[in-house]
Amino acid sequence: MKQRLFLVFLTTILCSGIVTGQERLRRDQSFLGIHFDFHAGAANKNIGANTTPEMVGKILDMVHPDYIQVDCKGHPGYSSYPTEIGNPAPGVVTDPLAVWRKVTADRGVGLYMHYSGVWDARSVELHPEWAIKDPAGNPSDRITSVFGPYVDKLLIPQLKELAGKYQVDGMWVDGECWATALDYSEKAVKLFKEETGFDAPTSPEEPHWYEWKQFCREGFRKYLRHYIAAVRSEYPDFQICSNWAYTHHMSEPVSAPVDFLSGDYSPTNSVNSARVAARYLAWQGVPWDLMAWSFAGNGEARRQKTSVQLMREAAVTLSQGGGFQAYYTQNGDGSVKLDKLTSMADVAVFARARQKYCHHSASVPQVAVLLSTYDYQHRNLPGNPGALFPNFTGGAAGIMNCLLEAQYSVDLLGEASLLPDLSRFPLIVIPECETLSEVFRDDLLEYVKGGGALLVVGKDMADFFSSASGIGLKGSEWFSAGLGSGKIGFIPTEIAGDYESGKGSDSIRARVNVLVNELFPEPLVEVLSSPFVDVSLRKLNGTLQVHLVNTSGDHRNTPIIDSIDPVKDIEVALRLPEKPSRIVCQPEGKELRFKYKGGKAIFKVPSLEIYSIIEVE
Repeated sequence: MKQRLFLVFLTTILCSGIVTGQERLRRDQSFLGIHFDFHAGAANKNIGANTTPEMVGKILDMVHPDYIQVDCKGHPGYSSYPTEIGNPAPGVVTDPLAVWRKVTADRGVGLYMHYSGVWDARSVELHPEWAIKDPAGNPSDRITSVFGPYVDKLLIPQLKELAGKYQVDGMWVDGECWATALDYSEKAVKLFKEETGFDAPTSPEEPHWYEWKQFCREGFRKYLRHYIAAVRSEYPDFQICSNWAYTHHMSEPVSAPVDFLSGDYSPTNSVNSARVAARYLAWQGVPWDLMAWSFAGNGEARRQKTSVQLMREAAVTLSQGGGFQAYYTQNGDGSVKLDKLTSMADVAVFARARQKYCHHSASVPQVAVLLSTYDYQHRNLPGNPGALFPNFTGGAAGIMNCLLEAQYSVDLLGEASLLPDLSRFPLIVIPECETLSEVFRDDLLEYVKGGGALLVVGKDMADFFSSASGIGLKGSEWFSAGLGSGKIGFIPTEIAGDYESGKGSDSIRARVNVLVNELFPEPLVEVLSSPFVDVSLRKLNGTLQVHLVNTSGDHRNTPIIDSIDPVKDIEVALRLPEKPSRIVCQPEGKELRFKYKGGKAIFKVPSLEIYSIIEVE
């Protein structure tokens, strides 16, 4: 009782005056953040004992972030602050959240919570009836049902506690779309029967499997919309993101009023992971950021990444117009390992120098690679057919990387993002889908007849488009053919897997480049260098830009990268209707000499260290 009274007293003191701090940026205005979590459990001791105003102040002084995300409830389901609503960890001895809020508010820094939503092991331990069930009726030991009472009994009341009592700015809700699964709880099965007239199938071989998966997917969407609306009814300025929702983990149009989109990309093979995530998020129409892991490996094998490694991982995201954050672990008592943050301090300086040249930039459409919602939702992954929102890109990632490493400016979009105006893109690529809507296929063929260029990759898609277009395939031969005023190219074999694995990637890229050049002979930007420069043609505030990111070295297989060799003497040609007044390399402000001939501005970038932005005035 004495400890409880002390906690209440301390919370009152620390939280008083929160609203009188400096004005904080909303998430759509924010550029740079830092994320902490430690997923508190029953065994953690002395939680909050070493979370001091001085510690939080040092973090802010080192990194100068726009916002901090910090742990308040992880996957084990225990809260790392003295919640009056949920399940506080038994090791909580003071109120660390009150400290985080007071210091960040005084300094004008946003505070967001890392909160595990669907995945809550403690809740289902206490309330097995809140859990999803497998086909045999066994409850999960960690995953709650989106059809059950968890959302109203715990999640919504606790979010309101955080928004009201603690006045935090918002939530980064973890363990959500990627954790939910097919739910055979009595309520879910009954609702499916009432809505469709069908019994819930237990395997892909049974009838109505697709309808069952779509029903469970919509259950998650309704759950997400429900808790956002419930919290906003009392706290309209509270900002909510569901981790990986409406990204390539959930490749579909945004259908819930989330304030921002976000996700933590792979701690290894991070450059390729960020390439996919950033290029898809950039077309979803909602403010977004991505999170890098500051370390690779687990347990004793865990090592902190170097500053240059994290700078490049940031650059892949920043070059697509998004915000960036990095994840650092907390100690078991919730305090922060300050000595680990030196790399983030370096990254912050690197990112801030480029902020005004990259944040909220928009793509100048060149090559679009389809990440099909239709194909994604109809697929059953081997070994995991019940996954509702898996991390799966089909052949899109391999084909996209191949085109990027052939120095094309590439975007990754779903059908809904493409369809408002297919003609925006001079070239559209359909990568190794298993299935595609006939209506969308016909739209693409009309786009070609009107003058567009289409590249179809994979045997299934080649057959699908060949039969509809009347263009006969030539066995496994790669070729292009005229259709109306445009062209369609066929690669009637699978190449993405080999390219991603590095098996014959140089020869694959060379062959793809020949075919793409037939379909799209005059891109607005041409870059001559090694394959290891990502090129992105973009605009910001009306200024044309070429973003260049150095992707050299074995970033796929090397967990810790100590150095990145610069790429030298990069020749760039820009097709422009008139001669520019200046071409400037940012953030250095270095003016580049160029010649303008035949409608092209041609110049050299002497050395690309990690990330440069070329502005054309």
